[in-house]
Amino acid sequence: MVLSDQGKYEDAEEMHRQVLVLYETVLGKEHPSTLTSVYCLAHLLHLQQRPSETGPLYRRALTGYDKTLGSDHSTIQACRKSYLSILKDTDELDTKV
Repeated sequence: MVLSDQGKYEDAEEMHRQVLVLYETVLGKEHPSTLTSVYCLAHLLHLQQRPSETGPLYRRALTGYDKTLGSDHSTIQACRKSYLSILKDTDELDTKV
């Protein structure tokens, strides 16, 4: 997040993707820490206005969080809000969420 705050988006994205691969390998694809990594990568891409890449990542995080944390958890609510923002911005708002 520090790299992102400094505007070093390429470096931040590379680091997020490396961490995601490690978490998927070590913890599994649906571990809450892995899903947080997915969510953080989505957020970074969202900041860069890359909705075609962001939407699927938010959707993946939402689906995983719903299974592991439950639909009322504060983390899933924040992720849902971000995902809805992307859908609204791209006129794809539907009942997926």
